Amino acid sequence: MEERNRRAFLIGAFGAIAVFAVLFFAVGARDVVDSLLTADPSLVAATFALALCWLAAWSLMLRTVLVALDVELPLVKSFFVYSGAVFANNVTPFGQAGGEPIAALLISKVSDARYETGLVGIASVDVLNVIPSISLVLVGVGYYATTAAVGDRLETAVGSAVALIGGVVVVMVFVWRYRDKLVDRLPAVVAPRLGRLGLERFESDTLEEDLTDRMGRFFENIERVATDRWRLSAVIGLSLCGWLFQTAALMIAFEALGHSVPPYVLLFAVPLANLAGAAPLPGGLGGIEAAFVTLLVPTTGVPASAVTAAVLIFRGAIYWMPVLIGGASVSAFGVRSLR
Repeated sequence: MEERNRRAFLIGAFGAIAVFAVLFFAVGARDVVDSLLTADPSLVAATFALALCWLAAWSLMLRTVLVALDVELPLVKSFFVYSGAVFANNVTPFGQAGGEPIAALLISKVSDARYETGLVGIASVDVLNVIPSISLVLVGVGYYATTAAVGDRLETAVGSAVALIGGVVVVMVFVWRYRDKLVDRLPAVVAPRLGRLGLERFESDTLEEDLTDRMGRFFENIERVATDRWRLSAVIGLSLCGWLFQTAALMIAFEALGHSVPPYVLLFAVPLANLAGAAPLPGGLGGIEAAFVTLLVPTTGVPASAVTAAVLIFRGAIYWMPVLIGGASVSAFGVRSLR
C-alpha cells in the first residue's frame, strides 16, 4: 500500500474508532453487550444468510451490466468479483467513490476487459442502486407518516437525502450533456499535469491521445447500458431485491434480540443510513452505524442499546462478511492495488 493510501486509511480508521467511541458512550457499552448476549444464534445466522442473498442479487446486477458491455463473467466468479468490489468500497474512504477504481481494476483483471469498461460496469451498478433506494425511502416515509408524526430528525434526514441525490443527478446530467466537449477538451488540460504525479515517463501528446480514447469508450459504454431497456429493467429489479434482502436482514437482527419493528420503518432507514457511507471513513464504518441508531431509536420505540446491538449484528453481516469474502477474493485474483 502506498504511503499516501496508508495514511488515508489510518486517518479513516481512527475516525471510525472515534465515532464508535462516542456512540458507545452515548448509548452505554455495557447495555449493548448485554443485549448482544441475548441474541438468538439461529436468527443471527439467518441475518448472515440474507446478507449473502443481497450479495448474490447485486453480483447478478454487475454480471448483467457487464453482459451488456460484451464482457462474459461466470455466475460464481461474478459473486466473488462483486464481493471484491464491496471489499474495496469498505476499506477505502468515501465508500463507492474510493473503491470504484480498485473494483474496476479487479473486473478488468478477471475478465480481460478494458479498465474503463470495468469502471462503467461497477459505476453503473452503484448509480442504478439509487433508483430503488429513492422509491423505498418515499414509500417507507409515506406509510410511516400515516401512522405517526414525522419528527424533525427524520425530516432533516429525508431532506438531506433528496438534496444529495438531486445534486448528484444534476452533475450526472451536466456531464452527460456536455460529454463530447469533455472528451475534446479535458485530456488537453489533464495530460500536462499528470507528469507531476509520477507519470513523466509518458509524453504529453501520447497521454492526451490515450485519455481521449479512454474517455470516448467510457461514454460509449455508458450509452450501451442505458439504451438496453430489457437489461436495464432486470438490473433495477435485482437492485430492488438486494435492498429488500438488506431490509429483511435488519428485521431479523431485531427479531434475534426479541424486538419486532415495522418493516416500513426499515424500508427507509436502510437506504438513508447508507448515505453516511459518503463520509471520509472506510466504507462509512462508524458513520453508518451511528446514522442507523439516530434514525431507528425515535421511529421504532426500541431502547437505544437494543437498536445498537441489532445494527451491529446487521453490519456484521453487511459490512464485515463481505470484507472477509471480498478480501480473500481480491487476494486470490491477484490484485495488489490495496497493498
